[in-house]
Amino acid sequence: MASRIEHVEPDNRSFFLSFRDEWTDEPFLKFHAHQGLELLFIHEGHGVVEVEGRSYELEGGALFCFQPYQLHRVEIPGRADVRYVRTNLTFDPRYVEPYLAPYPKLQAFLRFLTKGSLPAPKYRFADNRLSGLIESHAEAVKKSGEDQEEARILFLIALLRYLQLTVISPADLSPEGWSVRKTAHIEAIMDWIEGRFRRSFSLDLLAGDLHLSPYYVSHLFKQYTGESITDYVTARRIREACVLLGNSDKSVQQIAQEVGSLSAPYFCKLFKKHKRMTPLDYRSALQHSPKR
Repeated sequence: MASRIEHVEPDNRSFFLSFRDEWTDEPFLKFHAHQGLELLFIHEGHGVVEVEGRSYELEGGALFCFQPYQLHRVEIPGRADVRYVRTNLTFDPRYVEPYLAPYPKLQAFLRFLTKGSLPAPKYRFADNRLSGLIESHAEAVKKSGEDQEEARILFLIALLRYLQLTVISPADLSPEGWSVRKTAHIEAIMDWIEGRFRRSFSLDLLAGDLHLSPYYVSHLFKQYTGESITDYVTARRIREACVLLGNSDKSVQQIAQEVGSLSAPYFCKLFKKHKRMTPLDYRSALQHSPKR
C-alpha cells in the first residue's frame, strides 16, 4: 500500500522550510498527514482548511499548526487574480527538543504544540516579524556553508519563542521555577512511556520503576504538560496507530493489539474520539488523497 504519510526522518530531512512559496491560477489541493510538526503560515490567499472533520477559513495572516499524524486538507480555488502565498515549516520535534533542556518552559511549549490538546489549529501571526526571522535564518545558513545545523536550531528556538510570546500563549503550560530534579523526573516518565506504551499501562508500575509515588508522578506530569498521563499514553498510541494505518496493511485488530493490547472495539472508540473518524476511514482517506 502506498504511504500517504509524509515522513520527516531524524537526519538531514528532519527540517523542511519553504518561504513565501507562491501558487497561482490552478486549484491547489493537498490532503495528507506528516510524521513531523507542520507550521503553515498564510501570507495571501483564500480557501478552506479541514482538520479531522472541522473546517477553518484560510486567509492572510493565519497560522495553522498541524500536529504529527494529524490528517489535514488544504484547498485553494484557482483564480488568475488571486495569489496563494505561504511559508511552510515542517520539522521533527526530536530534532530540536534536546537543545531546549535548559529552557523547560519552552520545551513544555514545544511538547504542547506536538502532543497537547490544541483547542483549534488556527492562529494569527504578524507577517513582518516572521519575515525578519526567516531572513535572519537564511542569512545565517548562507554564512555557515555546509554546516547548517546550528543555524537551523537557533532559528527554531527563536521561532518557538516568538510563537510562545506573541501567537500561541497557553497560560498554564508550566509554572515558574522548575528544578533540574523535577525536569529530570518528567523526562524519565516520558522515556518510560515511550518504551512501554505498546503494553498495558499501569501508573503503579511506572511509579515503582522510577522509585516515585503514583500521586507525585500523576500530579507532576499534569502540572508540567497540562494533561493526564492516561491521556498522554492514549495520544501516543493513536499516533502509532496512524503510522501503521498509513504504512501497513495490518488489520484494525492487529493494530489495536500492537499499540497497547487493546480490544478492537475499544481501540476504535478511542481512535474516533481523537481523530473524528474510524481507523478504516482514516486509512481510506490517506489512500485516496491526491498528491501534488
